[in-house]
Amino acid sequence: MTLDVAPRPSAGAPAPGGAGTPGRAGARTLRVASVPSGHVYVRHLDREDGLDAVERLPDPHPDDPSRVAEERWWPPVMLDPEWVERAAPDAFDVYHLQFGFDAREPAELERLVAALRRRRTPLVYTAHDLRNPHHLDRAAHDAQLDVLVPAADAVVTLTPGAAAEIRARWGVEAVVVPHPHVVDTDTMGVAQDCRARRRTGAFRIGLHLKSLRASMDPMAVLPTLVETVAALPDAVLQVNAHHDVMDPGFVRHDAALADYVQDAARAGLVDLEVHDYLPDDALWRHLGSLDASVLPYRFGTHSGWLEACRDLGTTVLAPTCGYFAEQGPVLSYAADEHGVDADSLAAAVRRAHDERPRFGATIEERRRQRDAGAATHLELYRSLVAAARGVS
Repeated sequence: MTLDVAPRPSAGAPAPGGAGTPGRAGARTLRVASVPSGHVYVRHLDREDGLDAVERLPDPHPDDPSRVAEERWWPPVMLDPEWVERAAPDAFDVYHLQFGFDAREPAELERLVAALRRRRTPLVYTAHDLRNPHHLDRAAHDAQLDVLVPAADAVVTLTPGAAAEIRARWGVEAVVVPHPHVVDTDTMGVAQDCRARRRTGAFRIGLHLKSLRASMDPMAVLPTLVETVAALPDAVLQVNAHHDVMDPGFVRHDAALADYVQDAARAGLVDLEVHDYLPDDALWRHLGSLDASVLPYRFGTHSGWLEACRDLGTTVLAPTCGYFAEQGPVLSYAADEHGVDADSLAAAVRRAHDERPRFGATIEERRRQRDAGAATHLELYRSLVAAARGVS
């Protein structure tokens, strides 16, 4: 579950040891090896005011683990069992794996688990994806999950539906903690204020072809979107695509898709924008300019894109596969690996146009949600550390 969002620079290198520094109100600070720590989701697991009793180790640089990764955390160095074994005994109290293990063989993950067991360090795994959005075949990710989920001392996930699937597949009870906000609250405030004052302009629905993950099937939705939007008064279909999709010579180039959207643009049916990866501020401006955003997924579990849209007040049209509708209010249309129900998609587009529903989250809601999530994680970490040390 990744976004067009760059990781924030990590602040400072970890001390060589010495976990257990004082936290607020004298509480013991827990040091967490959070894999990765620079991703926006992980950054927002802590309190917005910074008054946490959790310190997350910064990501080591993949080319030189002795340095902090200021801009690049991929591939996560902390996934290496040797990194775990070399760390000082008190370097971290908890190991929390989020994502980044796509290229790891199950045997490598087993070695990682064994290294943590030798240290008596609790393993927490957050199950963002029960089906990897980058893999056409689910077998590799299933094999990785077959190692991580049973081995974890605690499993966290984002929705009740995902927790039920985890229970059914592995007999493990997952802790459900909703996804925190993605967009920073200052930007949320500006975007929501602009949306509240916007009284004119065409209804704008967007489809973003962000480098065509395996889970995306834009040609399954584009003809219906083009036809439906063309029939609506004062409506625009905006398609954004990366150069690696549109331009010949790139590995992800899709000639048929590129021809289709370019033809539609020349016919005035699509407002087409082709660009490279968007930095955060440009991406938030783009999403905030839309009345609705379509997720063209044929499989998946959760979506950070959906959460960013909720932050900015943009309505999401989400497929019925996965657990997107459990993340927050959306307009659903029927879609999975077997295809898209065009009638349900057209109905969702027309409802978005006619009703202009406000499904976004308020800043106050996001702040309460973030603080609650931070408290849940802190309590979970403390209970696991106490159990590992035999403290009742």
